[in-house]
Amino acid sequence: MKYEVQENCLTIFLPGELDHHNAEEIRKRSDYLIDQNHIRYVIFDFTDTTFMDSSGIGVIMGRYKRIYMLGGEVCAVHTSERMKKILTMSGVTRIMQIYEEDR
Repeated sequence: MKYEVQENCLTIFLPGELDHHNAEEIRKRSDYLIDQNHIRYVIFDFTDTTFMDSSGIGVIMGRYKRIYMLGGEVCAVHTSERMKKILTMSGVTRIMQIYEEDR
């Protein structure tokens, strides 16, 4: 996983498979970066992600709750149709914007 901090924004470049094997690492590392860098915006980059289970949804929801309490926002970019469908079915799209970009 790759993380990029620019001012008060954290971009999390998610792995190919976001599941219980790596969800805990992403949670710990992103929470540390949020606390250390006064992050108010989190961008989940789904460029490489082809699979996500409920633990992946949990990572997103948990970061949303933290950032929301800090007065910030969470969004997703580079989501495939499959990932958009998973995010929509899980209800995540009700709390998080998905930004479209031409690839």
